[in-house]
Amino acid sequence: MELTLIFDYIIISIIASIAINSVLRNYAKKYKLLIALPDRSRKFHKRPTPLTGGIAILVALLLSSKLYIDLNNLNGYVPEFTYNLVIASIPLVALFLIDDYKGISPLYRLLIQILCSLYIIQTTDVYLQDLGNLFGFGEVNLAIYSIPLTLFCIVGIMNAFNMIDGVNGLCSGCALVSMILIGFYSGLVYDSMLILLVGSIIGFLIFNLRTFGKQRGVFLGDSGSNLIGFWVAWISIYASQNELYTIYPITLVWFVAIPLLDCIGLIFSRLFNKKNITSPGRDHIHHKLLNKYSPEKTLLIIIIISFVTGMLGIYLNNTYSSYVSMYCFVIYSILYYLYTYYFLNFIGESKHV
Repeated sequence: MELTLIFDYIIISIIASIAINSVLRNYAKKYKLLIALPDRSRKFHKRPTPLTGGIAILVALLLSSKLYIDLNNLNGYVPEFTYNLVIASIPLVALFLIDDYKGISPLYRLLIQILCSLYIIQTTDVYLQDLGNLFGFGEVNLAIYSIPLTLFCIVGIMNAFNMIDGVNGLCSGCALVSMILIGFYSGLVYDSMLILLVGSIIGFLIFNLRTFGKQRGVFLGDSGSNLIGFWVAWISIYASQNELYTIYPITLVWFVAIPLLDCIGLIFSRLFNKKNITSPGRDHIHHKLLNKYSPEKTLLIIIIISFVTGMLGIYLNNTYSSYVSMYCFVIYSILYYLYTYYFLNFIGESKHV
């Protein structure tokens, strides 16, 4: 796909997403369905806001994909991976809408994530098989550990994006950074419908950031954050394991570094402090930045850090072997945790003295 066509289709998907988000938002408000009520202990919105972003993104993607297929006469030629990723996304969103509506247990959430991931593995035969020369001692072939590790990574990234969804635009913004870096660096954006997904998320962001006014906001909900995490995770695995794309698997980790490191750090921090890892809290990176900055500045800081981190991963991919990138990521992780769990905690404590 040429760059001019990419621009055309992203405009189409943005317009479709704006229209669908508007319709579903108004429907939810009218019938008082899937509404997030203000809760100052956990959330920062001041008025009831529809949780229709996830289903709107999916419907917008389906609509713009249909237009893309028809305009390019591609009926019957949709790639197997793309087709099955969309098929798995439908029950994923439907089941997590139930979670948005009345809540479901963490165990059921985990089962949904695993079952949808197993469907992709079974129907596409795409999963982690080779991690590259990760440690400098030769290629790491996963063999019998391939599918278990794939499921672990998919579920981990889904929950990482779900957990970081605490400031308007943050989850979807981090996902956009990841998808754009993956798509353009690997080349996947030129021979897939990834650009339609990017446009659908941008259309949602226009509502989520209240571009049309404070009363017209929309949230992702758990259905949306899990959907976005699902797509980012599977696109990453597909790009890293496909022979068409020359990108180290570790480079994809750089592209999702901030949500991933935030999730891992939070889990270990809560285990250390004997807290429930699935319970809500105010110990994410955005909560710590909010002690000093506004929500808008917090969003901008994290998005910039995510982009710069991804660009660092690209530089390492272009210049060094994958094991160098791996060891650099370990150093980066240490610096990240020193910053978030010592420096930012110190700022927060000083502010409240």
